[in-house]
Amino acid sequence: MTTPRSERNGAPTPGASRPTAAKVTGRPAERGIPEATVARLPVYLRALITLSERGIATCSSEELATAAGVNSAKLRKDLSYLGSYGTRGVGYDVEYLRYQIAREIGVTQDWPVVIVGIGNLGHALANYSGFSSRGFRIAALLDADPARQGERIGDLEIRGFDEIEALVAEHAIAIGVIATPAAAAQGVCDRLVASGVTSILNFAPAVLAVPDGVDVRKVDLSIELQILAYHEQRKALADGAMVLDELEAGLRPKVVGQ
Repeated sequence: MTTPRSERNGAPTPGASRPTAAKVTGRPAERGIPEATVARLPVYLRALITLSERGIATCSSEELATAAGVNSAKLRKDLSYLGSYGTRGVGYDVEYLRYQIAREIGVTQDWPVVIVGIGNLGHALANYSGFSSRGFRIAALLDADPARQGERIGDLEIRGFDEIEALVAEHAIAIGVIATPAAAAQGVCDRLVASGVTSILNFAPAVLAVPDGVDVRKVDLSIELQILAYHEQRKALADGAMVLDELEAGLRPKVVGQ
């Protein structure tokens, strides 16, 4: 069994239209885009949305790269996989490039999502307003705890997990979010896949086994915090070493000229 890792989620561009000023050439119908590039496309999209909200109509590759936190050569290479959307001497049309990246990622359409596990994290995810503005619609909330079933979060009622097959079929759900304890995650994953869900965002601290054709993205907050702790420790050690060097320099005897 393999666990493919790919990300087709990203920020949306509702209502984005195609400006006529942009120059477009050579967008291959079929092409392979490296996973590293796919992972950066949502970052570029977020940067373009920010530029658009600031009223910026065009930007250079250097300006977009700075906004996205990458170098301009990498950005130009990444965008070359999509085609050529820039104009020499002018740069990129922000709205049009925003639309093209959103289309490439797949967020110019509505994606119904099911969240399984409505504890503290699941509840927070269900209340997150950013999903709807980015092309994702929470279509169903599921929990195995009978005490939670029947509660409402916004317009949705928490349903029992045994209703998963019917709800996936009813709403044509392709994306599932797992926010359960680790022990339940694999069983939930298996039921989601059997119901027809082909993309899973996993918040549970567990590694999921899925068949070919099912994409999994794992979000582990504890690991991210541990990585930050590592960097903090390195900075503290470096600062300590600098202080020792300064102390040693101050204790060295000064050599007076002959």
